[in-house]
Amino acid sequence: MLEIGSLVDGKYKVLNKVGQGGMSVVYLAMNEKANKQWAIKEVRKDGIKDFEVVKQGLVVETDMLKRLSHPSLPSIIDVIEDESTFLIVMDYIQGNPLSKALEEFGAQPQENVIEWAKQMCDVLGYLHTRTPAIIYRDMKPANIMLKPDGNVTLIDFGTAREFKEKNLADTTCLGTVGYAAPEQFGGMGQTDARTDIYCLGATLYHLVTGMNPCEPPYDIRPIREINPMLSGGLERIILKCTQRNPEDRYQSCAELMYALEHYEEIDDVYRKKQKKKLGAFIASIAAAVLCGAVSGWGYLSAENKKSENYDVILKRAETPEDFYEAILTDPVRTEAYLSLNELLTDDFVLSREEGQILQQLQVGLDAKNSQGFSDSVDVLAKLRQNNPGGYQDICYRFGESFMFYYDVNTDYDRYSNAAKWFREAVGEYQVAQAYCDIAECLELINQYNGAKIKQTEKMYEEYEKLWGMIGELKTTAETTDSVDSRLQIWNEINRMINSRVTQFLEVTAMQDVISVLEEISQRSGELEESVIQEDVRKLQNEIAETIKKLESAQQ
Repeated sequence: MLEIGSLVDGKYKVLNKVGQGGMSVVYLAMNEKANKQWAIKEVRKDGIKDFEVVKQGLVVETDMLKRLSHPSLPSIIDVIEDESTFLIVMDYIQGNPLSKALEEFGAQPQENVIEWAKQMCDVLGYLHTRTPAIIYRDMKPANIMLKPDGNVTLIDFGTAREFKEKNLADTTCLGTVGYAAPEQFGGMGQTDARTDIYCLGATLYHLVTGMNPCEPPYDIRPIREINPMLSGGLERIILKCTQRNPEDRYQSCAELMYALEHYEEIDDVYRKKQKKKLGAFIASIAAAVLCGAVSGWGYLSAENKKSENYDVILKRAETPEDFYEAILTDPVRTEAYLSLNELLTDDFVLSREEGQILQQLQVGLDAKNSQGFSDSVDVLAKLRQNNPGGYQDICYRFGESFMFYYDVNTDYDRYSNAAKWFREAVGEYQVAQAYCDIAECLELINQYNGAKIKQTEKMYEEYEKLWGMIGELKTTAETTDSVDSRLQIWNEINRMINSRVTQFLEVTAMQDVISVLEEISQRSGELEESVIQEDVRKLQNEIAETIKKLESAQQ
């Protein structure tokens, strides 16, 4: 063990011991030159069976945290290893874990728990939106530090992992029994963002009720059975988080965050519905005959009125909020979706902020319900159900916007965001499937290239597949009736080759690459539409530059 007063790595003076776990001891240390306190986590090699396995987990944890930056996460400053110890220097988090607050005071005030839940939801949402996504998998009160200012910090990333979409199952007994989701025990698919949502729900249950899900009766009951004074809205949130089937939980932290921010409204709506049930039942019997007589007329009048409102809103629409309003008025019509897309891409650039405006449609739009509260409306689900063809067309158009106009630094980001829309359009658009296949290939290349030890051989296997997909994309262009779409595909092929000249020359002959480019240049020159001749000349000039780049790389 480190000695109090000793100097670590010539700069960290050990002040005192602040904690101890099964395999590690945590010390408070001071960098006297910087006048700043740090925490040092010591793992000793002696006495630990299979230390190399433990070390590998520590390396994964530290490497992961080094790439992250969030106010509710600790930062890793230094990793020091010698013959007997493995030391991790990180932010010193003042305070105590929430498990200690539970031990001392029992159930925590509901308002505090909801505020902590929002902070944990925010940090989990941050982890889930990394590339690739990071799944934490061990949310529990012991891993949440409550600081003196009332805010919380998430600690201990020993079981966190990067999400790999193709894994069918990845977990066997990782996490803490009672808080862990069913899929963390194997046989039910791999863990994903919804796993963390379950763990957070179980943690909230413990905090707000004082009932430890790790102890008998090992279940998560409706919280108002334990304390009737608790919110019905919070009860519904916790029950939805902890559903056995991941499909029945909140599907993202953004969705959960919305519910947490509106838990009182959920509760009020629930109570009002209960009070109105009996009256509504009696009134429905009395109104049945009258409704039968006028329902046809009423339906037609309502539809006509809705159509008139939609047209008026759309005619005066100038901002994304205006188009949202039109979409909420009638989610089944496609004009507002298309006009919103045109508004955001009329300068041939889709910024990250503009991309979020389109992505908000996947989450849902806020609308006032009959009680005056906000509900999230899944407008795309309504469009898909009532206008399947229009839904596929909208998804394809949005996919094109992310594909060709999204203002990001890497092809991987463009393709991954575009593929989320193209996947919904593959039944109607052949090229959508081609783009989705390329997106999956780029994801694997990105993983192999970003690994600590680059997996060059596997990476070039994917480049070989990618070259084959480019050939398929070229063939698909020939079957496309739209001249604009054909030009977009050809531009995309040239752009992809130009940005990966070295890699493609590793997996195919230069002349094969040049032949593809020359064929595209020739075919574009055969297009007769005069309005696109400038675009054709621009494409041909860019192809010529790519060919020069290929020839220079080969020399």
